[in-house]
Amino acid sequence: MSVMTDDTLPANPRGIRDEMIVFVAMAALLAAVPLTGIYPFFVMQALCFALLACAFNLLIGYGGLLSFGHAMFLGSAGYFTAHALKEWGLSPELGILVGTAGAAGIGVITGAIAIRRQGIYFSMITLALSQLLYFIYLQAPFTHGEDGIQGIPQGHLFGIFNLAKPTVLYYVILVGFLGGFLVVFRAVNSPFGEVLKAIRENEQRAISLGYKTDQYKLLAFILSGTLAGFAGSLKVFVAQNASLTDVHWTMSGEIVLITLVGGLGTMFGPVVGAFVIIAMQQYLAGFGQWVTVIQGVIFVVCVLTFRRGIVGEIAHYFRRSL
Repeated sequence: MSVMTDDTLPANPRGIRDEMIVFVAMAALLAAVPLTGIYPFFVMQALCFALLACAFNLLIGYGGLLSFGHAMFLGSAGYFTAHALKEWGLSPELGILVGTAGAAGIGVITGAIAIRRQGIYFSMITLALSQLLYFIYLQAPFTHGEDGIQGIPQGHLFGIFNLAKPTVLYYVILVGFLGGFLVVFRAVNSPFGEVLKAIRENEQRAISLGYKTDQYKLLAFILSGTLAGFAGSLKVFVAQNASLTDVHWTMSGEIVLITLVGGLGTMFGPVVGAFVIIAMQQYLAGFGQWVTVIQGVIFVVCVLTFRRGIVGEIAHYFRRSL
């Protein structure tokens, strides 16, 4: 399934250089946020979802694999990290490691099952597996059912950084986001990423060239799930709770929405999409249940007018102007 056009991707070293320049500018702007008076909780939440969307974009935007179950990685890692911190008394770095490793393990199991099918069948399998985990977590004692895990201690990262301080926590989340973003960037701009793009465009041709496409798709699925789990572990420290909301199928839909609004198959599209959607939720909260309707209208407008997404349309405009 071809989900994008080549004009959304950097096809040469100049494109990669330009993306690195944008990355440095983005990092500088985000590092300056505590100095601007912007509400840090909003930005931290947006960064967690931006990393989650980047992980999802790696799978669909570059591998052509549409997953409807990525919430299972976000929610599972959140539960594992929260339980490790509150019940086992582990330090923050070990809690993050537990959550991320747990998401990676789930990625191995679910990926081995899902990649046996293609197209909509792959998507439906991921959705079914995600809902299976949802009902497991609903009944499992350690998740506390619908109440979730509340009052999670933030602790001291590496025994030095007090995560209870908003500014310290912000920079920890920022470093985690930038690190995850660079992992995605490196994966995309590597021989592994080029093979993924070849599989996305024409899997049969990639097979004829001697590539074991199932292995590449499985690796992409595991890497995407691991990074999504890392985002879920970081989110625990921001929200200080782990709940069923993060593993429900509606969260998977929100991930798709963020990626499409920002720009599918672009490096910075998921980041922009995350800030747009989280800002909408933040500032339109007064509309109550109508927030979902407003989001749906904006999504339809974006699909009709910005078919490549916000960043995709901007990139296409500049390439056409050169």
